[in-house]
Amino acid sequence: MPPNGAQAGDVVASSASGTTFLILIQLASRVFTFASNQLILHSLSPIVLGIAAQLELYQVSILYFSRESIRLAIQRQPLAQASTSKRQGFKQLESASRDGQSEASQSVVNVSYLSLLLGIPSAIVFTLLYERLAPKQAHGIPFFRESVIVTGMASFMELSIEPCFAVIQQNMWYDKRAAVEMPAAFLKSLTTCCAFIYASRTGQNAGALPFALGYMAYSIALIFGYSFSLLWAADERRFSFLPVRIQSSNVSDYFLGRFSHRLTSIAASVSLQSLVKHVLTQGDSMMLAALSSLEDQGIYSLASNYGGLIARIVFQPLEESSRNLFSTLLSPDKSGKRDKQHVRLAKDHVVDLLRAYQLLAVLIFPLGPVMVPRGLQILGGRQWASSNVGDLLSLYCYYIPFLAFNGITEAFVSSAASPREIRKQTAWMGVFSVCYALAAFLFLEIGSMGAYGLVLANIVNMIVRTLWSYNFIQSYLRRHGDDLIIGDVSIQPASYITGAIATATLASPALSISSLGIISAISLSGAYCLLM
Repeated sequence: MPPNGAQAGDVVASSASGTTFLILIQLASRVFTFASNQLILHSLSPIVLGIAAQLELYQVSILYFSRESIRLAIQRQPLAQASTSKRQGFKQLESASRDGQSEASQSVVNVSYLSLLLGIPSAIVFTLLYERLAPKQAHGIPFFRESVIVTGMASFMELSIEPCFAVIQQNMWYDKRAAVEMPAAFLKSLTTCCAFIYASRTGQNAGALPFALGYMAYSIALIFGYSFSLLWAADERRFSFLPVRIQSSNVSDYFLGRFSHRLTSIAASVSLQSLVKHVLTQGDSMMLAALSSLEDQGIYSLASNYGGLIARIVFQPLEESSRNLFSTLLSPDKSGKRDKQHVRLAKDHVVDLLRAYQLLAVLIFPLGPVMVPRGLQILGGRQWASSNVGDLLSLYCYYIPFLAFNGITEAFVSSAASPREIRKQTAWMGVFSVCYALAAFLFLEIGSMGAYGLVLANIVNMIVRTLWSYNFIQSYLRRHGDDLIIGDVSIQPASYITGAIATATLASPALSISSLGIISAISLSGAYCLLM
């Protein structure tokens, strides 16, 4: 059941504090990764980094197809709130509430085991595909096969923590998640860095094996961390971390007495959409892996990793916590209706984030393309200080705001859409795939723009997906007695004008701050930020 008015306020507050913890997780992870990369980047060739990018795509694909649809479905199962009459005493109210929470927790734990079942064929299929389709240059790198096997094993091991993750997300225990994932990220970076240093000192070429060992260390840390942090939860909340039979008055709600019909139905509806969405999200990496050299893949990987730092540190946690918030606020009651106050709270959250993202875009558009390449020259060394990498990073900065807008609008859609609407969105995702493929063909084949064309194709992809999601949000709010017009989400026109003038000015070769010293460039950028 959805929360009542007072509980809705608590949910919003919990989501806000949870976002802070999620940002801390991403910040710690990126800081650790950044620090380890800086230690090895000067001696790391673009070819090895290209293989590392392929390993990441391989690992992400296994995890995504195994758990993404399950995770999205589980978010539709908030902790149940007891509904009792005024004549019932406190003990009956407390008992009913505990029973409802126990059933809700056991329900998500049981469904999360489907991720493990899906993980077995996913790991096998993607391992065979990657070994078969990997370029000959990759097979010539030392420890290539071992790297693939270790990464595949690490991916499957990471899936074993899904029951714990489901309980963490359902209860919004983001502090516990941060306490587990931050040390795990540190251990991953430390393992990768130490393996490279050891190989360098012993005169060996470890290839991409240190990256695979890092994935393994991360998975092991997650297993031990979540196991210890949730030892008490099962007894206190009266559920099991094993897929046991659920004791419920509504036996027909569960398949085999264990798996919720509603959650499995949602997961099935989302699964095809997840396939299309993964292709759209990872389309650039897939195209590069299929059409480009390992060196080009390494350069693009560096540009996307540096250029996408803000997206991973800030936007991704906001999107995740917002999806949880929307799922809780927009969950229907037993009659299938939504509370108008909850819908209004969800709308206010979307509006606030869209406005904040626009202000951030006004800062990123003029400053990002001129400041980020200068930072790369300082951090990456001569091996990476080429105009190709710098120009690609500059273009990538324009992509980041579109990524943010799409993330928050699709978070609303995935939380509010019914199974029928999810299937409709999946069909539209197919249309978006065609748009993306057409844009990529125009930019890559006809325009011969290489990696630059992929970034532009990604921008086109984000625009069409955001427009569809925005239209869905408008339609959803109108059905529930509200609306979302352009004026609701727009910032002051003066901000747009100032941003456009600054972007055009700083992009001009005659007036670019690239000719200034780093101190002067930072000072000018700071003055612009204060002006905005």
